[in-house]
Amino acid sequence: MRVVVVGQGYVGLPLAVRAAQVGHDVVGFDVDEERIKRLAAAESYVDDIASETVREILDAGTFHPASDPRACAGFDVAVISVPTPLREGLPDLSYIEGAARTLARYLRPGSTVALESTTYPGTTGDLVAPILEEGSGLVAGVDFYLGYSPERIDPGNREWTLVSTPKVVSGINPDSLESVRAFYASIVDTVVPVSDTRVAELVKLLENTFRHVNIALVNELAVYAHGLGIDVWEAIDAAASKPFGYHKFVPGPGVGGHCLPIDPSYLSWRVQRALGQSFRFVELANDINNHMPEYVCRRLVAALNRQRKAVNGSTVLLLGLAYKRNSGDARESPARRIAALLLEMGADVRAADPHVVEDAHIDSRVTLVPLDPGQVAAADAVLLLADHDAFDLDLVVRHAGYVLDTRHRLTGPTVESL
Repeated sequence: MRVVVVGQGYVGLPLAVRAAQVGHDVVGFDVDEERIKRLAAAESYVDDIASETVREILDAGTFHPASDPRACAGFDVAVISVPTPLREGLPDLSYIEGAARTLARYLRPGSTVALESTTYPGTTGDLVAPILEEGSGLVAGVDFYLGYSPERIDPGNREWTLVSTPKVVSGINPDSLESVRAFYASIVDTVVPVSDTRVAELVKLLENTFRHVNIALVNELAVYAHGLGIDVWEAIDAAASKPFGYHKFVPGPGVGGHCLPIDPSYLSWRVQRALGQSFRFVELANDINNHMPEYVCRRLVAALNRQRKAVNGSTVLLLGLAYKRNSGDARESPARRIAALLLEMGADVRAADPHVVEDAHIDSRVTLVPLDPGQVAAADAVLLLADHDAFDLDLVVRHAGYVLDTRHRLTGPTVESL
């Protein structure tokens, strides 16, 4: 099939690559011309996709990076995998709308459109379908097929990949569901059909809200356990020995990426708008997780005070700019907020992260450095924010005067866990 994947980011590029690998004729479309130039030169900017892999599908003639909308013409299947950020706390669906308008110009009878972007329940049927119908003159579910399939990409996860992770699929009617199911069955091991696009849209929000709320629980527990003088990490590990009724979550410096800080807010917004009710669990989780960077900084200030040092003028080395280990994804990373707070207090902030390959939106006053003995020894404090495998953590323990470990990976006389 001729497949168009709109959006070549952390979700769209792996999808386009996989579709090309199994033999589909794939257009990877993105309005970011710099991204397209890099892909055309077989240069990947996504950790999970090797540049060699991009070169292979380019040479095979099954992958065509494009920023010209005309490249979308003639598609059998189109997948929308564009960002859905929050703007001043409100869902911004402008990227979805733009993608739908582009595809509508090239929509043909019998073709299929699948939305993957995270959004609130009702988006596929209430927003995307009318745009496609208006721009094409065709009727959704009759002349063309339309569905929703929530993305489950977990950057850096080598066990559960796009191929091995079960894929939830849906359609606005039975024929659409079958068409969407057939496409995804050609690229992943397992598909999980559900009855309605709103169900599938809720699946994604449910998954991430579950994580968001439970991470908030252990984050708040970590704050209070420290105040009570209790080792929260030992308690969590002991609780995880229970073989039923408990799922292990661990504290951290905050949440990042698109999934946790943003996705649950889509559900909260939808509930408020449609029902006039507050989704209290989401609001509380947002409040706790959003304030973890401030808590990390308070812990750092207290540690420096014990050494009779002020934050103002101290050198602080941040290890990890990404929001999670072994990933280059720095979207909404708590490291950004921590760096900003430390800079406001007058710290000399330095950072090391071998994975961040795109603009991390980190303040330009943050000096990017390699992780080496000199940088570690020169720091008044080291903050471990993302425990990448590429970091030599033994080196950190040997040379650091003080470490605040937010991931509970280090031990030693100079190490303090979150």
